[in-house]
Amino acid sequence: MSNFEEITKSQLTLDNASEAIFWVDSQARFRYANDAACRMYGYLPEKILSISLHDIESGHEGDFWQEFFDYVKQNKIHIFKSRHRTKDGRIFSVEGSANLIELGGEEYVCCIVRHVSKPKKENTALLESEQRFRDIFNAVNDSVFIIDPDNHTVVDFNENAVQALGFDRSELTGLPIERLHPQEIDQLKQTLAKVVKGESVQTDEFSCLKKDNCRMPAEISFTPVSLDSKTYVLAMARDITERKQSEASLHTALAEVKQLRDRLQAENTYLQSEIKLDHNFEEIITRSAAFKKVLGKVEQVASTDATVLILGETGTGKELVARAVHNISGRKDRPLVKVNCATLPANLIESELFGHEKGAFTGAISKKIGRFELADGGTIFLDEIGDLALELQSKLLRVLQEGEFERLGSSLTFQVNVRVIAATNRDLEEAVGSGGFRQDLYYRLNVFPIKIPPLRERKDDIKLLVSHFIKKYSPRMGKHIDSVPPRVLETLVSYHWPGNVRELENIIERGVILSRGRTLGLGDWLPSQIDPLTSSRLRTMEEIERKHICEALESTGWRVSGVRGAAKILGLKPTTLEARIKKLGITRSSQ
Repeated sequence: MSNFEEITKSQLTLDNASEAIFWVDSQARFRYANDAACRMYGYLPEKILSISLHDIESGHEGDFWQEFFDYVKQNKIHIFKSRHRTKDGRIFSVEGSANLIELGGEEYVCCIVRHVSKPKKENTALLESEQRFRDIFNAVNDSVFIIDPDNHTVVDFNENAVQALGFDRSELTGLPIERLHPQEIDQLKQTLAKVVKGESVQTDEFSCLKKDNCRMPAEISFTPVSLDSKTYVLAMARDITERKQSEASLHTALAEVKQLRDRLQAENTYLQSEIKLDHNFEEIITRSAAFKKVLGKVEQVASTDATVLILGETGTGKELVARAVHNISGRKDRPLVKVNCATLPANLIESELFGHEKGAFTGAISKKIGRFELADGGTIFLDEIGDLALELQSKLLRVLQEGEFERLGSSLTFQVNVRVIAATNRDLEEAVGSGGFRQDLYYRLNVFPIKIPPLRERKDDIKLLVSHFIKKYSPRMGKHIDSVPPRVLETLVSYHWPGNVRELENIIERGVILSRGRTLGLGDWLPSQIDPLTSSRLRTMEEIERKHICEALESTGWRVSGVRGAAKILGLKPTTLEARIKKLGITRSSQ
């Protein structure tokens, strides 16, 4: 049935009603009157809309309208008796009902009036009036209840309440409100008591328990109504399930946006800190066959997600190789996140790797996203993996195997998709044998090992590297060096380079600073011409490293950091040198 047909039927129903039905505005002026009203008061349809309620009211003296309007506005419905007069002055008794209607932002009083002078028609009119009120009652889109505030039961309801809650009419009649609101019954009883006392009560949210025990969130407004000399409470409940679902969806979306924003902010912070670092190389400089084999392995493994273990002495360019693996992989558009396991304190590295929640430990004043979470979809480079504490090795193994972890202070499990590249200058097999490294973690890391040759095994690259570092540092120092004397080059080639390429870079930087003119000089740097590896007694790498570090410390008066510190000479970070000094047991008194 079309809306037009519905409207036509409603209009015909009103026009053919036996009671007088009319609407008046807040000034008591007629705004609508049906045919019965025109007949009752003796006005033509085109004339009745020019009168007010004062023109027909005879049962009250003075200005009664404001009191009448305020009562209807407060109680929504008002049953009244009065005496009215027709256009020609005839007085007759009436009774009727008035209720408040809001339409188009305006308030109107709808009156249904009937004669009381004819007892036979009275009952018929009353029944018809009640039916019309029932029709209006059922036509309301919200669920409407009339509640007895004394015994807290439902005494009446509209059809929408039946449909919304799923109860039969017989079940809903006399139903205790505790069945509908078991968890909020105390709050609801307090609200009903306030309404009966005439106190102002705003619309509240309650959760209605339907017949099938599903909850329906509802926004309920309460109004007192007088029926048969008793005050009841009219409750109009609006289903807000869709609104709540929308709010929940919005909350979830906002949480996801916040999570992405936090992650992007953390990534930005990390990348900004990376930008501040001076990497040892801008590109790989080599022509040696040994290093070209390394690059061949990089090309083989880069396109996979296999875990890579890079082995090599300090300063050989392990991080550079890790960057090369990442930059030609399918993950190149995501970050390469770096963690140096040797420089971070044991009590902070777990937080650095996996993050923590606010308050997880003393000093955790805010939530922190860990490096694994930052690297999700990309690559994480775990440098100096051999120095990772044993208690963290099991957690790292879990991330490698399952791709999941928990932040410190959180019970939530996070899933990540991270490619792991690890590097070390230690012999992990030996560490496994001595109990310093987990065997299962070693096997999991050693999927695709890449061993980087030390500089003494790729001396063909020294001339290229010297030229590269001169071009790198000359502009920074305001120099124009374009020549390297053969004697200087021979000295550099004959040196055994325990610090490898990093040591060479630092020596060239120092040489650029000291050089005058366009020719590179090495100043007072005179390395030993005897290669320890060709001496009568071959020394271990640990002995060579300890001796070299001690010589550097002696030359700086045991100063580790700073421009004149041993770390600068050796091409190491001060924290890395301190870790090596501690590991090798080097003390000033032992020398």
